[in-house]
Amino acid sequence: MRLSSGVPGFDELVEGGLLENRLYAISGPPGSGKTTFSAQFITQGAKQGENCLYVTMHETKAELMQDMSGFDFGFDRAMQSDAIQFLNLVTESGKRTITQFGTEGGLTNRLVAFIEQNDMERVVVDSTMLLQHFLTDASEEITGFLSALKQTDATVILISEMTDPSSYSDEHYLAHGVVFFHNFLDGGSMTRGLQVIKMRGTAIDCDIRRISFSDQGLQVHSGETVDT
Repeated sequence: MRLSSGVPGFDELVEGGLLENRLYAISGPPGSGKTTFSAQFITQGAKQGENCLYVTMHETKAELMQDMSGFDFGFDRAMQSDAIQFLNLVTESGKRTITQFGTEGGLTNRLVAFIEQNDMERVVVDSTMLLQHFLTDASEEITGFLSALKQTDATVILISEMTDPSSYSDEHYLAHGVVFFHNFLDGGSMTRGLQVIKMRGTAIDCDIRRISFSDQGLQVHSGETVDT
């Protein structure tokens, strides 16, 4: 069973969509399109009537909606619907929500319990960079956190900040799929690209495809490669 990403052009690169109930790492430098991709993914789930969860550690719901307000793919309506739950782990309300699912086992057990008990089908976690604030030994516990997410019945997108595309992190090895976003300065202008690095159970190539932004959000030009 494959899920539509909600991103025009992307599904063509991965045999029609993402395999469900798997963990995907979306990586790239700041401003490259990761959050927009994830917002389109979660909006698509809401449109299809799926139970969705957006977990963040650095933005309020209002800030995220403001960030996406320039796009017309329906994020505002989706976030205000019953289909998406928003969880900011650093706010008092977020802490109270997650604490309802136990105080033992740290963030990993509580978040997994929240996902399972609410029958979440799509989840976005933004981002791995900030997990260090919640994990005692981030380098060791990140493996357990990601492994636990993989065991849920949700399709999870994990946003990962990275500036060096040759530097791989734990999430890249543990995830079922890895997508890199690239920014290139070409003749004084910015060229943006998307590259599917890994996608288990799916035939892919690793060419970098051109991406662009419009009122409708992020679009992948699947027939146009970017030379580096």
